[in-house]
Amino acid sequence: MSDNWRDDILLKIANIVVYFLFLGSNVYTVAAPHDVYFTGRETYVTPAPWAFLIWSLIHLLLLGTVIYQFTAPGKKVIIEGISWRFPLLGILNAIYVHLWASQHYILAFVFALFVSSAISHIYYVVKKFHAPANVGDEVLVHLPFSLYHGWTTVLVIITAFEAFGVNALFVPAGVWTKVFVFLALFFLEATAATYAFSSPEGDLAASFAITWSLFAIFAHQNVHRSGFIHWSALAFALLSAFWVFMGIFGTYKRFRGGSIILDEERAPLVGSET
Repeated sequence: MSDNWRDDILLKIANIVVYFLFLGSNVYTVAAPHDVYFTGRETYVTPAPWAFLIWSLIHLLLLGTVIYQFTAPGKKVIIEGISWRFPLLGILNAIYVHLWASQHYILAFVFALFVSSAISHIYYVVKKFHAPANVGDEVLVHLPFSLYHGWTTVLVIITAFEAFGVNALFVPAGVWTKVFVFLALFFLEATAATYAFSSPEGDLAASFAITWSLFAIFAHQNVHRSGFIHWSALAFALLSAFWVFMGIFGTYKRFRGGSIILDEERAPLVGSET
């Protein structure tokens, strides 16, 4: 099969165009006349604004992804594997961000589900059929889509409470609000644990995205608003941080195990020369 950079050029161009559309939609939330992160609907799972800085890391890594698609290894996983799912994801995400920034929260929640479905499909394809063959695959494909998948899980929860929850600025947290918030936090922490045990080495990036968000929720939901929610968020954030540690330990074992396998593969060759 030819590895000419012009192969599948239409899809490659579409990936670049949609990437900048996706990037622009998030830049708008920062550059808009009204600061979306400070003027949006306040709920009992709203994180501190710095939680959304994770978008910057995702965008930076995805910029590497759209460049990496022009290489032979990148073409195999991005063009032949992910294919048109990435442009679809970018378009859905741009629509979601626009609806969310304009405070159409119910429609934003619907599109958050669409985004979650699209990124989940990409995540499945990448993890199931395209194990990282080199550093480029690891850093420019697996890492950004793992972060993206974990972060999208958080966005679905945040948007759900914005669409259907009470306004935390005007309505005290009742029993049912506390129950649903507790279940949401538990779900996020359990998802981080699932990432940690999804493979022998775990998924550090996805677990980190959720842990980062849980600490941001803890920071924003101060004890004066609801002590129960504040301390619950901290407890689940610490538990999630433990799963991140498990991911780090699993990654260490994988790289250590890889070096051992390499040494074993070399042994017969050395023996055959004597």
